[in-house]
Amino acid sequence: MTQSGVEKKTPGDRPGTGTAGRLSIVRAAQKPIETLIVDDSRLIRTVIRKILESDPGIKVTGEAANGREALEMIPELKPEVITLDINMPRLDGISTLKHIMIKHPTPTVMISSLTREGATKTFDALRFGAIDFITKPSQFDGDGIEAQRRTLLEKVKLAANVETRNIRLFRPPVRKDYSIAATTAIERCVVLGASEGGYSSLLKIIPQLPPGRPATYLGVLHVAPLYVDAFVNYLNQNSSIPVKRAVDGLSPESGTCYLAAGTEYITLVQAEGRLSLRVHPSPFPARRGAINMLMLSISEIMREHTTGIILSGQGEDGAEGVAEIARVGGEVIIQSPSTCMFKEMAQTSIGLCEAARILPDIEIAEAIGNS
Repeated sequence: MTQSGVEKKTPGDRPGTGTAGRLSIVRAAQKPIETLIVDDSRLIRTVIRKILESDPGIKVTGEAANGREALEMIPELKPEVITLDINMPRLDGISTLKHIMIKHPTPTVMISSLTREGATKTFDALRFGAIDFITKPSQFDGDGIEAQRRTLLEKVKLAANVETRNIRLFRPPVRKDYSIAATTAIERCVVLGASEGGYSSLLKIIPQLPPGRPATYLGVLHVAPLYVDAFVNYLNQNSSIPVKRAVDGLSPESGTCYLAAGTEYITLVQAEGRLSLRVHPSPFPARRGAINMLMLSISEIMREHTTGIILSGQGEDGAEGVAEIARVGGEVIIQSPSTCMFKEMAQTSIGLCEAARILPDIEIAEAIGNS
């Protein structure tokens, strides 16, 4: 860290360096990724080993049949990535994950029949430190296994390129009565934009936002609306502030977070001294621009009272938005690309916004609270 609290830009943080889809370039000259497989099924361990060892860039250095075995093996093997099941005897995957993050922080990819997108167990795992997740292989040949093979290899490589020095096990916050905070005038709008890998980043930020502040929080996550609904419900149960779905015509309240899907165009408008949201389906859902649109609309109204935040993701959505926020005197925070699973959004935004503070995701909630 510099004295100003802004993280120095390491090689992995500079725009133009390797992104999620180009990890082979990042690790081309490095040794294979040493991986530990943890699953109580011998068959599944064999399948996962076969998949991982089909890539010369990955080496399986050990297998464990349960969490206790894994915790005994990790100090000796020092794996770079762990694949971890949830349902296991002696010590289940979530409990094992907590121990890993406390004692031996290691990039971990959850592989379970329970870790489907939008599932509570998936969000639990990400909140407790997992880098990513994949559903356990349901078939062992044909096109299905080939697609799963490609996905698993990509996720292990992505996980290996995320710095673990900032992994932290968060304690669940205490819920309070926020009725008083909701009546406070909004003095600042905080806008968060995330895409691939964004679940993990947002789970390190939103649950830790301090209650009672005169700020409203608006976020766009590039996942399907169905999964945003599930994520909002989960966050609302596990955050220090209320978390709600952004809907058309709603008047945002201070001390509350609102989330929208990337396929929705969301803007903030002001009429007769009242702020309200406009939310409509995007006419071009394949063209990512929802983060930029929200940031541009808020910067026009709130100007220097805006904080723009860019997190993990592919593409360039949000880069123009934070550049405009900085231009009108607002604050910009960008997740350090070295802590992003997908680095492109952060790297592109850094290239367009020299005034940005670059922080690991675990420090962003505190930075927002101090703004």
